[in-house]
Amino acid sequence: MYVTWWFWPLPLLAAVLLAAEVHMGFPGVRSWLPYAVLLPLTLVLIVRMGSTKVEVSGGELRVGEAHIPLSLLGEVEVIGPDGRRAAMGRELDPAAFVLHRGWVKHMVRVRVTDPEDPTPYWLVSTRHPERLAAALKG
Repeated sequence: MYVTWWFWPLPLLAAVLLAAEVHMGFPGVRSWLPYAVLLPLTLVLIVRMGSTKVEVSGGELRVGEAHIPLSLLGEVEVIGPDGRRAAMGRELDPAAFVLHRGWVKHMVRVRVTDPEDPTPYWLVSTRHPERLAAALKG
């Protein structure tokens, strides 16, 4: 779930503005240190935000570091852009596992059928909800 190109300028601009504020207060070589630290750090954070993988492999649903066997999953529901606000708002169970990325418009809700697991469902952002739902059902 890579970060879309239109999201990149805002955090980079914020890093440049913060570095410029520090630059104005310190003369000499020290004034460029914030640029050398903040810009690469911002790039690393943006890339890490988009490095989360959602996959079905080895009989498990893997979302980032979390994983659950497919045998413990029940109903799969594709949530479009219109239903996303309700799914993340008034319908959201506080005990649910959620991986939400604001720049991804679709989500998939997967019910957990394990009676010992307090998590009622997983709610996951994905660019290809139909493919994920088909992989979970198949």
